[in-house]
Amino acid sequence: MTTSLFQPYDLPTLTLPNRIALAPMTRYRADNRGVPTGDQAVFYAQRSSAGILVSEGIWPSVVGQTFHTIPGLVTEEQVAGWRMVTASVHGAGGRIFAQLMHGGRNGHPLNNLDGLHPLAPSAVATTEPLHTPFGKTEPVTPIAMTLADIRQAIDDYVAAARNAVRAGFDGVELHSANSYLPHQFLADNTNLRTDAYRSRSRFVVEVVEAVAAAVGAARLGLRISPGNPENSMVEADPAPVYRSLVDTLDPLGLAYLHVTDNPDYPALTDLRPRWSGALIGNTGEHRVTTAADAVRLLREGVDIVSFGRPFIANPDLPRRLATGASLAEIDAARLYTPGWRGYIDYPAMTVVSQAEADSPMSVVAS
Repeated sequence: MTTSLFQPYDLPTLTLPNRIALAPMTRYRADNRGVPTGDQAVFYAQRSSAGILVSEGIWPSVVGQTFHTIPGLVTEEQVAGWRMVTASVHGAGGRIFAQLMHGGRNGHPLNNLDGLHPLAPSAVATTEPLHTPFGKTEPVTPIAMTLADIRQAIDDYVAAARNAVRAGFDGVELHSANSYLPHQFLADNTNLRTDAYRSRSRFVVEVVEAVAAAVGAARLGLRISPGNPENSMVEADPAPVYRSLVDTLDPLGLAYLHVTDNPDYPALTDLRPRWSGALIGNTGEHRVTTAADAVRLLREGVDIVSFGRPFIANPDLPRRLATGASLAEIDAARLYTPGWRGYIDYPAMTVVSQAEADSPMSVVAS
């Protein structure tokens, strides 16, 4: 059996023209009210040749906000802004999911529109300095969530998912990776609870079940990063936690499971036999996914490969991968700066040389 990045793939509600996904990447390009801009509509439309786009993280509640220019899906103005983005993507022939990202302890009052103090599973601060509009600052200790706070957070996810559907997204991805709120419930050092939520997977399962009931399981994906130490997270033995989580969620019929791998715990190969649905794979934080990685991931049973940084400077990444063309370099100085420069000014490839057209490079796993 031979699998190529350029073969179509059927999700429950979508047919993808290829097996390439745009990974979610925070770029700080919304306005100061968390409203998407026209530049974001252009950015995603430019990359619509991917089989599926996953948006940057979007806060589902004001208390879950982590920075002013990260977008939300709470206000009607934000919904209207995202409707402009999804219309642009669909007009370019693309498909897009909204990633819902609650910051939990990664928040700070200086980064919050209402000056709210962050909430988290337990009162454990991150050790990483935080960026604010006034420069770097030390983190604050979050307030441990009450049962009412947890119920409210679940309701907020549901409301944001419904807003995503109203805004025209094809589905939503629950960000349970990379140190954000659901990951904080999953990890050893951030979940010190003694109530029912000491069960590490309980919060994630409850959010998934609630959002699936609201918008349909077939419109919901889940992203996890077992063992990821970002922002001082600790998971000494992630395998039992994530095996249990996947075993519980597999029967629901979600759109996909999106896994960021880790060299200390090869989650993709460990969890693939336990997951009967679509599996999106990525090589992991701080390691760029390459064409060679894609070959390996497809061979190991991944259905779709997500690319992050290569998509930033290469809006036509699928074409470049198909032809073996060289990849443009990122303008690192403008990666997170406001405005369109370093964001939507990367050109698509205009000329394919005969050598590139005849390249044996096919990004195929057999």
